[in-house]
Amino acid sequence: MNWDDVTLIVLASCGLVTLLLTQINDVLDKVPQTIRAWRRIRQELRDGTEPEDGSPGAGDESTAG
Repeated sequence: MNWDDVTLIVLASCGLVTLLLTQINDVLDKVPQTIRAWRRIRQELRDGTEPEDGSPGAGDESTAG
């Protein structure tokens, strides 16, 4: 193993570490957005499936008559 090989290994290692840290940074930047989107989806599902007063079919009785 000569100095050229050592230099290439060091450069490749630094490049790999830089790439890895960049990818980790991108993932961590997107975590809050993902959590907000997930909460928004849950809220929309909760609001869209429950009747306003909480009892099933309550809206049908008030309009029939």
